[in-house]
Amino acid sequence: MAQGVLSFKYEEEKRESGMTALAGLPLYLDLASVMGLSDSIARHIHVKRQGWTDAQIVTSLILLNLAGGECVDDLRKLEDDEGFCRVLRRIEQKGMTRCERRELDRRWRKERNRSVPSPSSVFRFLSAFHDTTQEAKRVACTAFIPPANKHLQGLSAVNADMMAFVQKRNPQGIATLDQDATLVATGKRESLYSYKGFSAYQPLNTWWAEQSMVLHTEFRDGNVPAGHEQLRVLQEALALLPAEVEKVRLRSDTAGYQHALLRYCEQGAHERFGRIEFAVGCDVTAEFKKAVLDVEESEWSPVHKIYDGVPTETNQQWAEVCFIPSAIAHSKNAPVYRYLAIREKLNFSYLPGMESLQEELPFPTMSVSSQPYKVFGLVTNMDWDGDALIRWHRERCGKSEEAHSVMKGDFAGGRLPSGDFGENAAWWWIMILALNLNSALKQLALGRSWTTRRMKEIRFSLINLPGRIVERSQELIIRLVKGHRAMDLLLAARHRIQALAWLPAG
Repeated sequence: MAQGVLSFKYEEEKRESGMTALAGLPLYLDLASVMGLSDSIARHIHVKRQGWTDAQIVTSLILLNLAGGECVDDLRKLEDDEGFCRVLRRIEQKGMTRCERRELDRRWRKERNRSVPSPSSVFRFLSAFHDTTQEAKRVACTAFIPPANKHLQGLSAVNADMMAFVQKRNPQGIATLDQDATLVATGKRESLYSYKGFSAYQPLNTWWAEQSMVLHTEFRDGNVPAGHEQLRVLQEALALLPAEVEKVRLRSDTAGYQHALLRYCEQGAHERFGRIEFAVGCDVTAEFKKAVLDVEESEWSPVHKIYDGVPTETNQQWAEVCFIPSAIAHSKNAPVYRYLAIREKLNFSYLPGMESLQEELPFPTMSVSSQPYKVFGLVTNMDWDGDALIRWHRERCGKSEEAHSVMKGDFAGGRLPSGDFGENAAWWWIMILALNLNSALKQLALGRSWTTRRMKEIRFSLINLPGRIVERSQELIIRLVKGHRAMDLLLAARHRIQALAWLPAG
């Protein structure tokens, strides 16, 4: 193409130059190697017998999420990065004996000519996670959760190994678990309508606050209520906690307001953890509003927020409420919980005869002496001061709900690859592995200042670095431009990752 009126022109390199646009991405492969991620995948997942290994496919999809890919076809973009593919091949064979390398080559009927699996190979792999026998059990207009097959259970086991590794290097005696569902909107014909009126899937996630990682997830159809079988999901999540965890606390929104779940936590039914402390949003029913009206005005206290370590009053107030829900009032042996009400004055008043407009607002309200209030409820078995308890419960919104935005916006969880439930469930689980690997890198290798950074900044500052791959004297070198500000960060992170490998395993 002639340059003409344009100020520059493009030309293709005449030979393979070893250039990469992802010079920071191998840092994640370093951490995955120290974690033993490939070995964990090989132990727990047994789908592929020929061609690409399970570890190669899962790792490629994790890298796809980290690099910013949104769909299976984006693997072609990784394959087009010739320099990164060199690094990937070299890392795959690190530590292998000659016999192991030959065995890897024997998996192929023809000579392998790719570094990253093709989209068709990935779709064949994902199809193993779909169980057609379970799909036949669906009943129209009924909430149904297909049990995870052995391959999906394998992804959960890989995640548990990752959590155990991080726990060894960053020990936490308490696990605060935030359970919450998120809607993933989709145009797939097989998807079902959610309570918000659009077709979606609705995974239920269990977030471990102290480690800033997803401990457990269960992929679900959009018509499955968020609190459906939440007790079972909690039990499955508890089984995944590393041995060093001694105490568990639970936070949830009103979807967790289920008396079977609350009773299980309060009565210490779990063999390992015993009594589980909880703070859960409760339904603001007519009976609850009556109990709120019985609270004296002098008993309301301000709700505070902490700004730079200083408590600051908000426009909300809280009070203890004497309330026993009718669902458990008939039993003398029913546990007794603390109920807290939070109210916020609304800056308008209703005209006479217009009080019914309260029902049209998207949140619960009530009137006290003609003054309308927004009202929320909280149930707990903890003896904390109410102000501190409310702030602690709301940390769930700041972290676990933010993670949902990261899953669907920063990673590939917002664009599902298939109409088959099991394939989408596997895609979602692999996204969770990528999210947790990124969280582990930030905590263990990059340092505290990186823990709150979103993927947009991480890709711009760390992953999408231009570099040249140089191979000489059995060495593989990733060379950045002279004076690049990311060089010190990469070297410091690699030193920390190397130190992680030498920490005792127990």
